[in-house]
Amino acid sequence: MHRVRPLPAFLVQRYHGWKATGYKDNQAWYRRLADEGQRPRAMIISCCDSRVNATSLFEADKGEFFIHRNIANLVPPYSPDGNQHGTSAAVEYAVTALKVTHLIVLGHSKCGGVQGCLDMCQGRAPAMEEESSFVGRWMDILRPGFERIKDLDEADQAGALEKEAVVVSLENLMGFPFVRQAVDDGELTLHGLWTDIGEGDLEWWDPSTNGFQPV
Repeated sequence: MHRVRPLPAFLVQRYHGWKATGYKDNQAWYRRLADEGQRPRAMIISCCDSRVNATSLFEADKGEFFIHRNIANLVPPYSPDGNQHGTSAAVEYAVTALKVTHLIVLGHSKCGGVQGCLDMCQGRAPAMEEESSFVGRWMDILRPGFERIKDLDEADQAGALEKEAVVVSLENLMGFPFVRQAVDDGELTLHGLWTDIGEGDLEWWDPSTNGFQPV
């Protein structure tokens, strides 16, 4: 552990700025959150991409969202086995312990993970096809989505697969028994969103039309 170093100076400076302003102005709220615990109304599953910021998108305050981020905002199929499942564990905790009432999958434009999946499925990313590739094996989750868009014009495939990442995740969520039960009991609603990070547009998945509509 001798290779672990102190925080870089720019982060230390930003922290002290926040502690002196953002925290000081709202310390009673922070202490209340600490003492009473979190009661988020919604869980958001979004991409690790640094350009995606769900709290800014919805102008959310601390304590409003339970957020889980992974590459390409994917939810794996329900598969209780001996392996570790960070995303599945986060979903279980949000639904069964925190009792969130909304579960949102948030996709986005220009997603590098989705582009990687597209390249892999088309034979252009041999490194991702190696069994040792963590990213490749994670992006296997999206292969069913690729099958649905593979016959589109090449220029349209990446954008379509970004939205398939949302749909595939929603489909997989309904395979979790506790999610399905909460939905059937009217205690949980699922939502699929896609945002254009350049234009700031937001679209939602409309199952009645099998497509995305502007919010």
